[in-house]
Amino acid sequence: MSSLNYQKQLSVRHQTDVLVVGGGPGGCAAAWSAAKTGARVLLLEGQSCLGGLGTAGMVPAFMEFSDGVHFYANGFGRLLLDRLSALGEAIGQPQLAEEIKVDTLKRVYEDLLTEAGVEFVFHTQLIDVLTSNGHIDAAVFAAKSGMFAVTAGMYIDGTGDGDLCVWAGAPYQKGDENGQMMAGTLCQLWAGIDWSHWTCNDDTHIRKAITDGVFTTPDPHLPGIWKISEQGIGGGNVGHAFGVDGTDERSLTRALVHSRKLVDEYRRYYQEYLTGYENMELVTTAPMMGIRETRRIEGEETLTVDAFHARAVFDNEIGRYCYNIDTHAAKPTAEAFEKFHHDHTTLRYKPGESYGLPYGILVPRGVDNLFVTGRCVSTDRPMQSSVRVMPGCYITGQAAGAAAQLALETNRAPKDVDVRTLQSRLKGLGAYLPNA
Repeated sequence: MSSLNYQKQLSVRHQTDVLVVGGGPGGCAAAWSAAKTGARVLLLEGQSCLGGLGTAGMVPAFMEFSDGVHFYANGFGRLLLDRLSALGEAIGQPQLAEEIKVDTLKRVYEDLLTEAGVEFVFHTQLIDVLTSNGHIDAAVFAAKSGMFAVTAGMYIDGTGDGDLCVWAGAPYQKGDENGQMMAGTLCQLWAGIDWSHWTCNDDTHIRKAITDGVFTTPDPHLPGIWKISEQGIGGGNVGHAFGVDGTDERSLTRALVHSRKLVDEYRRYYQEYLTGYENMELVTTAPMMGIRETRRIEGEETLTVDAFHARAVFDNEIGRYCYNIDTHAAKPTAEAFEKFHHDHTTLRYKPGESYGLPYGILVPRGVDNLFVTGRCVSTDRPMQSSVRVMPGCYITGQAAGAAAQLALETNRAPKDVDVRTLQSRLKGLGAYLPNA
């Protein structure tokens, strides 16, 4: 591979207190809480909307905000869900709040951030990070108007893949011990479903279709199609793209091409093996590949599966959560599926049970003005599969944003933030912190 030297003088287009890179659920919650606690906040997003996989990725389900006893994603998550409910668009149970109507969710994110005073810009991609002695001096972006730099007092990585952290020099882990990551899914929107006569997918149906040769790749794990509207609309979390690496654009391209073809196999399965789907038709696939796992940033603390087993309590909790261990298989093998099925069915909580999220998982090691939120906070692999869903991202994002503002206010590095003060401010935002 050849190389060349490239130099360019860049303008510093923005100078702000807190820069949030990435407008997924964690980034949105972080921007909102930083602004609500007094910071000037800029959020830059590469896609055409806020919300990440819940909007651009068309993931049809939030997963648990609550377990029916405690509402864990309180604060930003509660505000968002209440706004959706007021618009008549949150049709699930509060403990699941599963069904997502994508365009309404986009607008709610935009409204919440606008009301909080957050400036946000779409179609703006992080391309470089300038650092010196473990300190971020500037982040570099490319957009339709060209390249430019942004400087901030504190930076928050909401990219989902840890791009800002890794390019700033923070250490990380990726996938399992062999670097293999959970399969991705290109989600879809379907029409023509008869919800009054639908049959739920189960092991019997999918295994018969596998035996009959319906699928190019035998895959017994099918999350399914969620009812989006009584008018026959369903959101599909259907099919797996095995071997996709969400940090490699070439791998993402192959996965997208593969997944758009894979949809035809699942259309046949639903039409021929289940009832209520005979007249279903594809409306669209998502513009963004659904990635469940890439990097996990190494932080001042690491949340491990031992905390899940222990229902752990931490003195420095910034939230609690309850979602089960949900590590999708990395390979389409019987052994990998059985491991997923065992963990998915046994590593789950009863109502009222939860684990704590310690503050240190938000603080990348080795960089003194950086926080991380969302699916790449500092955990081991099983715990990443629990905290990665949207309400979990709201919890970590809300804490990261408030901590970034507090670090600036008190002139402290992230690792030295007074957690008691942070907990008090998070409670003021509505966070569920029964042990603080």
